[in-house]
Amino acid sequence: MIKVYRNTGTIKAEQFDCSDEMVNRYGLIDRGGHIVDDLHVDNMCFIPTLECQMKINLHDWIATNANGEHWPITDDVFKKTYAELPVIPKNVAKHIVTEHGLSDLIPICGGIYRSMIQTVVYGYQKGDIGDWIINHSDMFARAWLDGYVVEGKHD
Repeated sequence: MIKVYRNTGTIKAEQFDCSDEMVNRYGLIDRGGHIVDDLHVDNMCFIPTLECQMKINLHDWIATNANGEHWPITDDVFKKTYAELPVIPKNVAKHIVTEHGLSDLIPICGGIYRSMIQTVVYGYQKGDIGDWIINHSDMFARAWLDGYVVEGKHD
């Protein structure tokens, strides 16, 4: 029987722009290149990976895992495979951490449900955390399940 799996790991990724700064930062091997037209550069860059050197093209993505290893991903594959983590306010992140702590013995979905229902049942005022949760419910659920980045704390 074929089973379906989801990827539970996170990566950091940056879209390759052929800049000298990115070539240097990632230790790319620049085999020279030339401008094909005003919008495209045939850069002939290669990224060293654990297995081999892999060609990387303009607009491909350079992925980095938790061990600091890099590899290229084509733009179309990247867009089909990865979604950016939601950026949420600090007070919402604190609420998620607190609720996860209280929900250790309750299924995750129960925790999300309880958080959202309490916001509606007990009311909320414009501008408070409940207002944000109600107006960003999809983002709140994704942050709860997949992780998040706190506003203003980007690397």
